[in-house]
Parts: sequence; C-alpha cells; structure tokens
Amino acid sequence: MTHAIVARQSGGPEVLEVAEVDRPVPGPGQLLVKVAAVGVNFIDTYKRSGVYKVAYPFTPGSEASGTVEELGEGVTGFSAGDRVATAEGVSCYAGYALVDADKALPVPDGVDDFTAAALPLQGITAHYLINSSFKVEPGHTVLLHAGAGGVGLLLIQLLKARGAHVITTVSTDEKEALARGAGADHVLRYDGFAAKVRELTDGAGAHVVYDGVGKDTFDESLAALRIRGTLVLFGAASGPVPPFDPQRLNAGGSLYLTRPTITHFLRDAQERRWRSGELFAAVADGSLKVRIGARYDLADAASAHTDLEQRRTTGKVILVP
Repeated sequence: MTHAIVARQSGGPEVLEVAEVDRPVPGPGQLLVKVAAVGVNFIDTYKRSGVYKVAYPFTPGSEASGTVEELGEGVTGFSAGDRVATAEGVSCYAGYALVDADKALPVPDGVDDFTAAALPLQGITAHYLINSSFKVEPGHTVLLHAGAGGVGLLLIQLLKARGAHVITTVSTDEKEALARGAGADHVLRYDGFAAKVRELTDGAGAHVVYDGVGKDTFDESLAALRIRGTLVLFGAASGPVPPFDPQRLNAGGSLYLTRPTITHFLRDAQERRWRSGELFAAVADGSLKVRIGARYDLADAASAHTDLEQRRTTGKVILVP
C-alpha cells in the first residue's frame, strides 16, 4: 500500500483527501517511480473542479520527479535507481506513480529533486512557446502576462537569453521585484497595459503576447499587438475566453491567434529529450534559475490548490510526499 490524494467528486480544494491506495504495478513499457516531489499546476485545479472532465475517484498530478524502482516488461534505457522527471505522468499526487518510459526525462547530476519536479511542465511550456508557437528572434518585443508566475519567471530568463525586449505584467510590488530580478525590461500593472505597451514601442505594439491569464486580459492582449502580431493564448487562469468574432483579427491588423497545449509539442521521445535536455542543461550550468515559491506536504494538497487559485503564490508550487 501507499498513500495518495484522491478526489471522489468534482469541487473546490476541500474535495482533495489523503487515502491509502494499492501501490501501482508497472505494465509493459512503464516505470514505477518512487515520487520525491510533485509539481502543482493550474491544469490540476481545472480537473479537480470539473472544468476538464475526468473520471472519479481521481488522483491529480502529471508532473513529478523521483527514482525508478521497477521496470515494466520491454523497458530499455533505464535502470532501477535512475532519477527521472515527467510532465506527462498520471496520478502523481502519490507516494508512487507510473510513468511511461518514453515520457520519462532523465535528470542530470546537479539538478536536485525539487527543481526536477518544478521544471518539466512549466519549463517545456516556456520552451515550446518561444521556439514553436511563435519563434522569438533577437530584437523582438514580447509582452508576457503573469511575469512572476512559474512559467513567467522561466520565460523572462529564456527570452532575455534570446535577445528579446521583454515587457511583463504583475499584480503586486513583490511580484514586480521578482520579474525585474529575472530580467524583465519593463514591468506593468494590468490596468491599461495595452496603451502602455504602445507607449513603450512608439505606437507599434508587441510582436507577440504570451497570455496565460485568459478572460481578463484577452481583449487588451489583442490591442497590444502590432500589425501581423501573434497572440499565444496558453492558459486561462482568470477563466476561459468567451467565443469571439475572427473578424477582430482582421480589424486589429491581420493578427494571428493560437491556442497551444503541451501535448502537441511533445510528439515523440526525440522532441521530449530536445526540450527537456536544453532546459536541464541551462539549470545545471546556472543560466536558468527555477524559483520554488512554496512547498507543501502531500497531505496539504488542498491548501496548495487554494493558494494557487487565489494567486497567493509566486514561482513554482510543489508537494512533497
């Protein structure tokens, strides 16, 4: 037996309970991983609350780090004792989790378990946003929302390393300090941010806006773009964007809109290794800093969800079994 967080129905954070469950058994192509740390993400709250449909009873968690304990039939390239992480696990809010071997990311020496759990989902998100959803080039002006969040702090660092001019939005002085510390050129509050972006770009607007906030920022994000600019809508922290008329893209300057999700940017083991390898190497050599803003015991998963949803956290939130 082992312990896990279980939701027996959809609802608020209070539906998350600690339960004794059977220890998983790896099937063909799977690894049994003893979980060292778990990343907490907004997608976990969407599934818990019923925004995304799941089967109950449900154990959240797709992101974790840990040590391989057992190999399923046919697994090659891994051994018991290897340290791995994943952004594509299942039921990771637990003492043990199963990970498909082709979705396991080797963790190099020099990257600790907490960092390894904090990086995959948000790091790979940041990587595909600037390399694939819209390829940022030196000199591009980028507007990024929630610059002190987990994705935001990583994105700022990666964008500055790429040579971009980075404008970001935050809600508090504390978060402004974090965003500036990560290298942001300009830090704005949300109120009237589109007009301020225009002022900072001599009226032109941003080449790209990375918007993980959603409903509350969408309209102004479109207004902050230059002609033929791109809005990359990658999250909905404030709620989903209502249906809108595509003619607005024409009126705004032949704009582009994309709504990516991480699954489509992890198409095979080669792509996973490329993205995670670049990220882990940057952490190991010190050029990419991962901020862990809060750690909670696994049993306190409900508190972690509450703080994340109420935007009390900065950087990454992790659970420790």
